[in-house]
Amino acid sequence: MEPTLFIDEDFTMRRTIALSGFLSMLGFAAASLIVLPNAPTRANIVNATFVIPASDGYGVADCLTGGTECGRIVADAWCEAQGFSRAETFGRAVEEVTGSTDIAMSKRSAAPIAITCAN
Repeated sequence: MEPTLFIDEDFTMRRTIALSGFLSMLGFAAASLIVLPNAPTRANIVNATFVIPASDGYGVADCLTGGTECGRIVADAWCEAQGFSRAETFGRAVEEVTGSTDIAMSKRSAAPIAITCAN
């Protein structure tokens, strides 16, 4: 007697449906990557200014406002950590930059530090 091959038609149908579902999801994922606009990257940004509180707890305000070589090293390291190549300028922010506090309150606290980074 010759052996017979038993094929479960339900299993074959389920596998076909699962495979077509997977391929359609893969197609939608590929299409979404093509259709999405290119988001700006940090490499496209030329300059950016970061404002850091003077009382950040790390003591970098003394270094950044003294005009010493220590300030240049810290500012460059900050910019590199943010994806830029170097610090353009750094020091105390000249004016209250957020616009969220009144003048009397801003005079009581130390002025924040501003670092302008460039590529």
